[in-house]
Amino acid sequence: MSLMSQSLNLYRQLANHKLFNKTINFDLKRIKLALKSLGNPEKKLNNVISILGESGKYTTLFSLRSFIEANNQTVTAYISPSLQDIKERFYMKNKYLTHKEIKNTIKKIEKLKIRLTIFEVFTLIYILNASKLNVDYHLTECGALWEKDSVNVFDFPLAQVVTNINLQHKNFLKKKTLNEIIRQDVGFLNNFTKIYIGKQTPYVLKKIKKHLKNNRSKVTYPSAWNLIKKNKTYYYQDKNLRIRINTKNIHSKGLLENLCHAIKIALDLKINKKIIEKTIPKIKFIGRFQYLEKGKIKKKLHKNEKLMIDGAHAETDAKNLANYLKNIKLPKYGIWAMTKNKEPDLFIKHFKGIFKKIITISIENESSSVSAIELNKIAQRNKINSEVGNNFIDALKKISNKENKILICFGSLYSAGNILNKN
Repeated sequence: MSLMSQSLNLYRQLANHKLFNKTINFDLKRIKLALKSLGNPEKKLNNVISILGESGKYTTLFSLRSFIEANNQTVTAYISPSLQDIKERFYMKNKYLTHKEIKNTIKKIEKLKIRLTIFEVFTLIYILNASKLNVDYHLTECGALWEKDSVNVFDFPLAQVVTNINLQHKNFLKKKTLNEIIRQDVGFLNNFTKIYIGKQTPYVLKKIKKHLKNNRSKVTYPSAWNLIKKNKTYYYQDKNLRIRINTKNIHSKGLLENLCHAIKIALDLKINKKIIEKTIPKIKFIGRFQYLEKGKIKKKLHKNEKLMIDGAHAETDAKNLANYLKNIKLPKYGIWAMTKNKEPDLFIKHFKGIFKKIITISIENESSSVSAIELNKIAQRNKINSEVGNNFIDALKKISNKENKILICFGSLYSAGNILNKN
């Protein structure tokens, strides 16, 4: 059985489990009860760095993880969602949990007889395994909104990192507003720790500062550093030093800002500037502005075609991707997929006039996918030339030819993961 098949089977096992609930239901009572029954393993995790927000969590976490490991220190990491395999969620000191280790941990959780959501189960899997290890740092990525997210169970985190806040996750709210998202993300951050705020719109930043007015943590706002460009080269710049961002792997200004956010935190962790500079060229973000350089799918393309996959799914992500594509002179063709909990109309409008054509597809093995037919209607409503495709391979066949061009598959991390698995 392939790793992909094993991963899918594991997820289906959880989805069909009598005790575990596939639906999203925010409430910290269940996971706190489970942790208490397990002897509070979360208290064994030292130097927890919690990362929350709507966009940029993974890239900030991965960058920070890379800097920590380059400094010869050890780390665990918990991310959501996984792209290619469920085990990607659980990084344990230079390796991922195996499917067998995940299954064995699930058996321990089953014995509690507590009804949990699948994300709560994932969080428990991470905590139980991370608590066995003696490492320098634990990096945890919030699933959605911070207030009642299952990752919000650490009483004294070393730091809390807030990435870009935007209109994602509002489907989980009664008040479906940006103000409510900001309140639930920032209004419940811990006191007496360190808080790092990433780049935000002026409006969001103003609201964040209001919420943190009475918070007793040391807050580092995005004005503490800048991403600057000189002679076609990007640099991290703060009041004390400048770090050259020497990379051919990171193509978006938004991703570069996430990298800079991680640099600021790494510097505060006393990681040397030289180590950071040497590490930057090695950092690659899977499924984010990622060009496929080799593999089965690459072989299907003509020599003059480039294929890029990007899990961009929020309006902020759309702006970043659109700005990048505007600077590419080659003709551009898109393959678009998206889940129902996003805002496809707000998302796709930023690509008007950029693509010669878009093929809309549904996401394989994903029940929350918007149908290709519906996405096609939305694209045409936004005056974008589009056509329905049966799947990713069918979409490729519709737009692949000898023309010198770039193909972009975008709109969903799940779709990006499926493509990587096919490759």
